[in-house]
Amino acid sequence: MKYPETKKDSTIDNYFGTAIADPYRWLENDTSAETRAWVNAENKVTQNYLEQIPYRADIKKRLTEIWNYPKESAPFKVGEYYFFTKNDGLQNQSIWFIKKGLDGKEEVFLDPNTLTADGTAAVSLLGVSHDKKYLAYSVAQAGSDWSNIYVMEIATKMKLGDELKWVKFSGAAWKGDGFYYSKFDEPAKGTDLSAANKYQKVYYHKLGDLQKNDQLIFEDKTNPNLYFGASVTEDERFLVLYASAGTSGNALYYQDLKIPGSKINLLIKGYENNHSVIDNVGDNLLVNTDLGAENRQVVLVDPKNADPENWQKIIPESKLALEGIGTGGGFLWATYLKDASTNIIQFDLKGKKIRDVKLPAIGTVAGFGGYKEDQEFFYTFTNFTTPSNIYRYNVGKAESILYKKSELKLNTDDYETRQVFYPSKDGTKVPMFIVHKKGIKLDGNNPVYLYAYGGFQVSLTPAFSLSRMLFLERGGIYVQPSLRGGSEYGEAWHKGGMLAKKQNVFDDFIAAAEYLVKEKYTNPSKIAISGGSNGGLLVGACMTQRPDLFKVALPAVGVLDMLRYHKFTVGWGWAVEYGTSDKKEDFDYLIKYSPLHNVKSGINYPATLITTADHDDRVVPAHSFKFAATLQENYKGENPVLIRIETKAGHGAGKPTTKLIEEAADVWSFVFQNLGMSW
Repeated sequence: MKYPETKKDSTIDNYFGTAIADPYRWLENDTSAETRAWVNAENKVTQNYLEQIPYRADIKKRLTEIWNYPKESAPFKVGEYYFFTKNDGLQNQSIWFIKKGLDGKEEVFLDPNTLTADGTAAVSLLGVSHDKKYLAYSVAQAGSDWSNIYVMEIATKMKLGDELKWVKFSGAAWKGDGFYYSKFDEPAKGTDLSAANKYQKVYYHKLGDLQKNDQLIFEDKTNPNLYFGASVTEDERFLVLYASAGTSGNALYYQDLKIPGSKINLLIKGYENNHSVIDNVGDNLLVNTDLGAENRQVVLVDPKNADPENWQKIIPESKLALEGIGTGGGFLWATYLKDASTNIIQFDLKGKKIRDVKLPAIGTVAGFGGYKEDQEFFYTFTNFTTPSNIYRYNVGKAESILYKKSELKLNTDDYETRQVFYPSKDGTKVPMFIVHKKGIKLDGNNPVYLYAYGGFQVSLTPAFSLSRMLFLERGGIYVQPSLRGGSEYGEAWHKGGMLAKKQNVFDDFIAAAEYLVKEKYTNPSKIAISGGSNGGLLVGACMTQRPDLFKVALPAVGVLDMLRYHKFTVGWGWAVEYGTSDKKEDFDYLIKYSPLHNVKSGINYPATLITTADHDDRVVPAHSFKFAATLQENYKGENPVLIRIETKAGHGAGKPTTKLIEEAADVWSFVFQNLGMSW
């Protein structure tokens, strides 16, 4: 492979007496003409390689066929109306529909495809006013985390004149004729996709007002590195404010909105544990917390007497991890994870268990909950071989009825899923799902796609993937281990894979591959490893630690420079998970696994396709740029080392169907080519 010439500069940083060269620092300037020229040159090399794969067009055609079927989301009720999304198959963005009553006429409420010519505007519904008259929604452009908030009147489908800019990571918590939302200050021109975002604040916006007149509700002038979010209880009695120093651990504040002029008070101090308010029961607040309960518990807190020793236990900690609590119909619906699959238990508001909810099968459920007055709601069920089917749950009868079955044209009965438990390096038992065609031979020669995440309390549960079906159709085996760092087994599982224990995550992943080889599923020349974001870090670390164990590496939008990640956009928020190079004790372990800093010369690295996007302002593309340049400089073997840089796209959310199919076609073409799979 002949790669573009990438200039090097003499940048050297000194970390506690250790000199670290950063010759590709200039690639961090994502808007410079020099960086753009490099991006264009790299994309040209990558596309030239992909164009020579003879079945690339066939793969894209097959993916398009698989994708092309009508899709619908579970409806949710707002007053007289039901909201849901539909996609006729290949539309870039799903369209929001509304109907009056379940049997009412379906009408378009909001069509994101009309907002841009190329379908790169993504819409999210943020919150409905308590009188159910208005709905706030956000629009994000080209994959950026930045969004604008707008408001529509539900009955007339009329867009109001309100427009709120420079919003990021925010909902819309309604109170009266307005709502609370979170925003950062506007960044300096030209730095909106890379500059560090500091001093997030909570504002109250009254309908009809200009944003400049919004009321500042909450801020912390002493600490720039805090996230703030707001919610309002269903009866509009309490405002609840969340303050977090990163992606885990938070403090809670509250304001009694029934009392005019009342102050915002601390409810639970931060930032060692995780707490969220479910709703209020009269003067008290129901809280989901892991304080004193690593698998979480539900407690009743009197705001006037909020010391933890005064908390009343409503739902005690279980042996299973409590993933979340929904309300609806006057009950609590607790979602637990049992070996990474969903279990739901119904409780009354005093914590008395009503029943275990019978679910369609082992898999993943989403959507249990609604308003207090709701006597039914809709949920989705999926697993590795079942696309999202929608069920209607009757609270009184405690029964589920299939409401909408997926219209996927594939026969998924030909595939099977099993769960195994394998030992990691330190003996920890790790669960792993293995999906493949029935009757597969364990001859040590099957192509494997090994995917995981391992961090930030994210639990990987069984879910369906259209793109992945292409690989399974051709005899591939899909494997998904539940690594430490997630919360499949509660906070202890999370803590076992964070900060100084992050190496456990990589050991778990490496042990998964070794298990698959030992059990004759595959061999190292047939294993592709994949992960995105924190999962991109996983792939980068494992391919540099054990390059002999994998044939293909696919780090997507990865955190790959562990010494500088916290200096961009909201990277500072990950410090609670990773630690930072600003502290010697953190630097000492970060430098040992940081993918960028562990690339060595003379090593036969796997065939590598790095993927990123120009509008990724979560994990800035500089991570991928610098990693690609460093690999290309040091690796002299025959495996390709390529980077694919998408334009007008971001970290992944809201990516249009066109781009999803194009990217999947390129990635699978690369995988098939380098695993020696036939078409």
